[in-house]
Amino acid sequence: MPRTPDSPVAPRVSPPDLPEHLDDARPARGADLLAARLRLDADADLAYATLEQCTLCAEADTVDLTGATLLDVEIVDSGIRTIDMPLAELTRVRFTATRCDEVDPRGMKAVDVDLRGLDAVSYLDANSLRGATLTSFQVQQLAPMLAAGIGILVTD
Repeated sequence: MPRTPDSPVAPRVSPPDLPEHLDDARPARGADLLAARLRLDADADLAYATLEQCTLCAEADTVDLTGATLLDVEIVDSGIRTIDMPLAELTRVRFTATRCDEVDPRGMKAVDVDLRGLDAVSYLDANSLRGATLTSFQVQQLAPMLAAGIGILVTD
């Protein structure tokens, strides 16, 4: 199917719907959190958790969001050593002022995902970024991996 000049559709990003008052909460596996403020550090386990109308601030080594559902969550000015997103289904996600050493998007499905605010040192699988919006600089950084993925050998 030919692509139109408007492809891909830019992420439809709107501010999260957050209440005026947020309660401090601790990250926990399987937690059901509503209107909470979470500070993540070291290794944060939020696997199978539901976070709705929450804010996250992180200076973490790892944040496990396996099977988690996040609705109207704000992830800003954070540093995370590794972001693991294998088989994640991301819809209308935006990273803002976030730093990361490594991103693992293997098998990720992205719809209207904006990675322009994610300063990542490396991605484990550039082919899994289909559906994401990147800056031209990010694409330049990914060029050798993208080329290798389609069988092009790049040497200088």
